[in-house]
Amino acid sequence: MDSGLVFKMFIGAIGGLGIFLLGMKYMSEGMQSIAGSRLRSLIRAVTDNRFVAAGVGASITAMIQSSSVTTVMVVGFVNAGLMNLRQAVGVIMGTNIGTTITAWLIAVHIADYGLPILGLAAFFFLFSKNERVRNVSMVFLGLGMVFFGLELMKNGLYPLRSMPEVHAALAAFQPDTIWGLFKCILIGGLVTAIIQSSSATVAITITLATTGTLSYETAIALVLGQNIGTTITAALASLGASTNAKRTALAHFLFNMTGVVIMIPLFHQYLWLLSQISPDTLPIATRIATAHSFFNIFVLVLLLPTINPFARLVTRLMPDSKSKEKHHLTYLDVRLLDSAAIAIQQSRSEVHKMGDESLKMMDGLREAIVDPKANKKRDDRIFHKENTIDVIQKEVVEFISKLMSGSQAHQVTDEARKQLRIADEYESISDYIAGILKLICRLKESELKLSEAGHKELIELHDLVATYLQFVAMAYQNKDTDIFVKAQSDCGSMIHGIKRNKSNHLERLEANQTTPMVSLIYMDLMNAYRRLLDHTYNVAEVLAGEK
Repeated sequence: MDSGLVFKMFIGAIGGLGIFLLGMKYMSEGMQSIAGSRLRSLIRAVTDNRFVAAGVGASITAMIQSSSVTTVMVVGFVNAGLMNLRQAVGVIMGTNIGTTITAWLIAVHIADYGLPILGLAAFFFLFSKNERVRNVSMVFLGLGMVFFGLELMKNGLYPLRSMPEVHAALAAFQPDTIWGLFKCILIGGLVTAIIQSSSATVAITITLATTGTLSYETAIALVLGQNIGTTITAALASLGASTNAKRTALAHFLFNMTGVVIMIPLFHQYLWLLSQISPDTLPIATRIATAHSFFNIFVLVLLLPTINPFARLVTRLMPDSKSKEKHHLTYLDVRLLDSAAIAIQQSRSEVHKMGDESLKMMDGLREAIVDPKANKKRDDRIFHKENTIDVIQKEVVEFISKLMSGSQAHQVTDEARKQLRIADEYESISDYIAGILKLICRLKESELKLSEAGHKELIELHDLVATYLQFVAMAYQNKDTDIFVKAQSDCGSMIHGIKRNKSNHLERLEANQTTPMVSLIYMDLMNAYRRLLDHTYNVAEVLAGEK
């Protein structure tokens, strides 16, 4: 065997595979950026209805062109408690349908146009300032790289068809016997597990079959194994995750394995059925894509009705951990970082949670102001929520920092910056609420009382600020950016009210209606509410794009 020719083939094949994988990555990222809101709505649509769950899995995978990203997202959601095992199994069953789209893309005979598509899309991607145009061009950039990479692989591997050594080696991998079929399935599974991309191994299989190096029967057997090998991604994503997340990965493996096991004794009948569906007159790439789709549709139709006993079987095979699992404070999961559109929405949910916790602190604080008696249990709950908000902010900052370590779309970057700002403001708000509570506790511990007028002013101010905080928090939740005028007007009105309260209090002090010690605490309370108001107004500014 000519070593120079071997090296040339290796360079062509490995270079083509690298460009193909990079193209798949660009296609996936571009589609995630374009369809980010649609992905979120699809995930929210997941219910206990098995058909809806499978449809969501198929749709998401078809959109982002990556079953690996979908399964990793599902494992992350289960680990975070956002999805139960039964729902996850349904989604994963559907991903196998969505992933067959890649094979059909490969089967389309436009590989010669891969380089022009790549070049044209690159110009739009590099020179356009419109974010949507850049995202669409990224999809076509990836598509061009996929076709160009396939062409490089085909040209690199083409000489293999005339090498007797290769034919002699492949003779041992003919699925004409049960043992030969096992070997083909094993090779397909191992290669896919190593590359962690069934799309890539299907592409390699189609390329080898197109060049005549692989027989059609061997290619079909390899595709069966690739369906098992692709489950390695979910398995790796479940490492260190919750028991339910590990069950999800196990369900993915068992589902695909069950389909292959059912097909093994029926392999030759399967080939005959495929010959009726896609006759020899069709291109071999089309026939392999048909086989890939038919197998996954057949397994889905066969096993989808058994989703409940299937979930129970997985639970029995992987029982609950004897040791108590660590409680997750947030739903943030590094497994979601590969899907920026989903990841940034998860962190947004956590920032909104900080606002909700702040409102609960305000409710507890009002009780402390109104109730003349000390209540340590209630006060401890408020201080605990302040600590919780501190931890959530820390986790949000760490999560967004990891997300932003890679290249992200402008809309993701812009949203991430807003979240960091708002998380910081909410953390400051919780600090001032805790500070106000400490001042109230000091009054009670020292057996001091505000004057009746001062107490009434404090409650009225608290209610106004709490309402203002709720208004801004709801605007953030609903993505209402048209709040700036009202937020500015209301804030100015309350600042004027705080100044009036201070003036009234000084008059009471001069009239000996209150003591100097109470006066110091009252002024500190007014200043704390002013700072709390400022930080809430800052959230409104960020939301409205004023800062």
